[in-house]
Amino acid sequence: MKQVDRMEAGGRIDRSQPLHFTFNGVAYQGYPGDTLASALLANGLRFVARSFKYHRPRGIVAAGVEEPNAVVQLEAGPYSVPNARATEIELYQGLAASSVNAEPSLERDRLTINQRLARFLPAGFYYKTFMWPRRLWPRYEARIRAAAGLGSAPDARDAERYDKRYAHCDVLVVGGGPAGLAAADAAAATGARVILVDEQRELGGSLLSCPAEIDGEPALRWAGRIEAGLRQRPDVRILTRGTAFGYQDHNLVTVAQRLTDHLPVRMRAGSRELLWKIRAGRVILATGAHERPLVFGNNDLPGVMLASAVSAYIHRYGVLPGRDAVLFTNNDRAYQAAIDLADCGARVVVVDARAPVDGILPDAARRLGVTVMAGAVVMAAHGKRRVASVDVHAYAKGQSGGRVATLPCDLLAMSGGLSPVLHLHAQSGGKPQWLERKACFVPGKSVQAEASVGAAAGEFDLCLALAQATRAGAEAASAAGFSVSTALPVPRAASTAEDALMPLWLAGGPDAAARGPKQFVDFQNDVAASDILLAAREGFESVEHVKRYTAMGFGTDQGKLGNINGMAILAQALGKSIPETGTTTYRPNYTPVSFGAFAGRELGEFLDPVRKTCLHEWHAGRGALFEDVGNWKRPWYYPRRGEDLHAAVRRECLAVRNGVGILDASTLGKIDIQGPDAVALLNWMYTNPWGKLEIGKCRYGLMLDENGMVFDDGVTTRLGEHHFMMTTTTGGAARVLSWMERWLQTEWPQLKVRLASVTDHWATFAVAGPKSRAVLRKVCGDIDFSNEAFPFMSYRDGLAAGVPARVMRISFSGERAYEVNVPANAGRAVWEALMAAGEEFGITPYGTETMHVLRAEKGYIIVGQDTDGSVTPQDLGMGGLVAKTKDCLGKRSLARSDTAKPGRKQFVGLLTEDAQRVLPEGAQIVERDLRVTPGEPTPMIGHVTSSYYSPILRRSIALALVRGGLDRMGERVEVSLADGRGAIAVIASPVFYDAQGERQHAE
Repeated sequence: MKQVDRMEAGGRIDRSQPLHFTFNGVAYQGYPGDTLASALLANGLRFVARSFKYHRPRGIVAAGVEEPNAVVQLEAGPYSVPNARATEIELYQGLAASSVNAEPSLERDRLTINQRLARFLPAGFYYKTFMWPRRLWPRYEARIRAAAGLGSAPDARDAERYDKRYAHCDVLVVGGGPAGLAAADAAAATGARVILVDEQRELGGSLLSCPAEIDGEPALRWAGRIEAGLRQRPDVRILTRGTAFGYQDHNLVTVAQRLTDHLPVRMRAGSRELLWKIRAGRVILATGAHERPLVFGNNDLPGVMLASAVSAYIHRYGVLPGRDAVLFTNNDRAYQAAIDLADCGARVVVVDARAPVDGILPDAARRLGVTVMAGAVVMAAHGKRRVASVDVHAYAKGQSGGRVATLPCDLLAMSGGLSPVLHLHAQSGGKPQWLERKACFVPGKSVQAEASVGAAAGEFDLCLALAQATRAGAEAASAAGFSVSTALPVPRAASTAEDALMPLWLAGGPDAAARGPKQFVDFQNDVAASDILLAAREGFESVEHVKRYTAMGFGTDQGKLGNINGMAILAQALGKSIPETGTTTYRPNYTPVSFGAFAGRELGEFLDPVRKTCLHEWHAGRGALFEDVGNWKRPWYYPRRGEDLHAAVRRECLAVRNGVGILDASTLGKIDIQGPDAVALLNWMYTNPWGKLEIGKCRYGLMLDENGMVFDDGVTTRLGEHHFMMTTTTGGAARVLSWMERWLQTEWPQLKVRLASVTDHWATFAVAGPKSRAVLRKVCGDIDFSNEAFPFMSYRDGLAAGVPARVMRISFSGERAYEVNVPANAGRAVWEALMAAGEEFGITPYGTETMHVLRAEKGYIIVGQDTDGSVTPQDLGMGGLVAKTKDCLGKRSLARSDTAKPGRKQFVGLLTEDAQRVLPEGAQIVERDLRVTPGEPTPMIGHVTSSYYSPILRRSIALALVRGGLDRMGERVEVSLADGRGAIAVIASPVFYDAQGERQHAE
């Protein structure tokens, strides 16, 4: 199987082990060390893709992550990867890939008709067409989406595994090219902990694609020596195949490392990807630069490539992309590609937009017989499925002239200069600055502890870049506290004198863009220069608006090649400078990251952690069914033989009302608050005052957010002068702790108070019912449970079954009740002692469903169920809990016109006329006998928040939020049911049972 464009020798590939792969169902051959892109080129394939919108033929343009065209569907079934870039896919045995966005095949794509319709499909055409009839827009949209797009999301479940890992270091170096290696070596020499990240399989960066010498030896040999030295250091970690895709606050850099993608599917084991979260003392960005394409007619034809990519395929992969080449450039650096081609025997003509130049590289190219056409531009390329010729026009003083030649070619290399990779610098908070003499954006002032070096900093000279990187590595280590030798060795390389680059953003100017063949700026999204000029004519001046109108910079490449050209064309159209026009936002991710990497192993049952109380096995052994509350598994109810939910809850409710029941309340959030300013903090957090709460007393409190809406509630106990125990709702524990810490750390750092979550430390059992005191007396012999010694809303220390315990007399059922708190490790022993003590009284364990019924009978709220983020204390009828003599979070918002206006939804009870009908929770409430105009929505005046059947009352009860409800007691309303009918209910007090509260104070 002959690889027609593979060179006889050269490249960093292993020719002894042929690899077989398929592309679009056809078998080909490559070698270890190849990428899919290099293997396709070696086999003579230039036409490998169709474009996004116009379905034009497209070929491979680049050799790295910036590749916009060669996007493929890799593998199939559970291993399928959509939109993988062929330039990043390492070739392996049995690889199978196919083109995307081409049906039924790449060659016979039926949507090539869009090329003929291109004049009717400019940027934003879908905003201006398909507007009538309006009802058909969903169909239009579906067809438009089907015609565009890239790969297909896999149907099968991903068979791979993904993991996450945290790491810390003194110096993080991103980029393993010459600058990155020099910086890492300098930092590591001080003894600093260094992590070096590079996206490729081997270090070297640009050195892999060009001939150079460093310290008098071949550059790649120098790179290998530096890498070997780094690997020998115990405090250095090197992450190859790792892409730093995000830079967050406090020097947190996220890295996606590919572990098995380079292996045949059948040989993959372990995790496919590892997501690193690296916290670094100092970060050095040596991310290099991307070469810019040039914008001219038909610049998207297969066979049109970046000049640097041509050199990469020759030096790294032993592939000759063309034998009859034209190189179109505006800078000296691109002449290296002409030299490389000429060295391989290709015929090369350079078209240079500048006047004649005599730099080192142009002179070397001429000596090899390369023809140089100075003061000229390529106006257009021609060909069907591969470039065949180019039109060359004269160019002077920014204006193109007449055609001077038509050159046949099978390769057109182009170079418009270099653009530093600024993505991570910008994500760190830095602002790019325009450097006119190099016609590129470079990093501005660093916001975090970060420095950019080498090409990423706009320093394209290898000698100067090495010196800059070495200094940066040493300075980073010094800033991290390590001593640096004064005689720090600096790698040496030859400095190349260059003539100045001449900015060239649009060959032929606006007229050619409007009337000539398409001049593409963004290859992946089919954005042409004419689209940007159209956006400017239609009034779009912000580059961000132009981006969204034209789709420039969208897609998997995020505008790595085209955005700078697009900004420059927009600037010219608006009559502004490029700095005035600005850049689009560099957002994470730098390259696409799989959903699997973000998810890790947190899938299915592992999506959320499952938390169990110390009694979980006891509950399960008694047949309890569980419900998820927050992350906790809580007993829902305990069915006996033949009982359903309703029967079990009825039995449990009556046991509590008439005898004694016990509830595992260990999941309630518990926050230990200590410090001399604990009272001050509680006064800010809660609406009611806390300064006069006595030691040994408990108090119920409401917590508000900044908008004055109820945020959480709970009972807090004063354990000592400066010591409190706060309880929260089960689902709100983490939220409340974070809320309090946020205010302590940002607004009140002067407060001397410390918080600790102790939810897991304590097991809590609610013993409730008329006979609860009798049970507790048998278990806690050293506590006086009389009303005088132990009144409601107080707590006592003592022993429960010999275990130190905190016993609170509080009630969420309305009955005489106690909460017993013991260390969680002793929880089961104490629970079993309580069960044994209560056996003679018929003690009954009850679950959350019974708890809900009991609390609803008493009109007690559950935050998040009876509130929805728009409910104030006054709406709940709890305005008395808002102290008039102190301030608290959210209090000011209670005076706003909206929160104080009449007619707000208020908390009330509902009693259905049919006592046996249980209203559905969430049901909407409307006015009774309301007449509504046909076709108009029915005005809703509220909704049901909680609804149950009350065994003790032998009827249904419901709680609701009703507009102006507190002033509508006794009125009848209608509750809409799912079957279209309505149920009549009477607005009542939310307290349905023991309205005076006598039972919880009973002797």
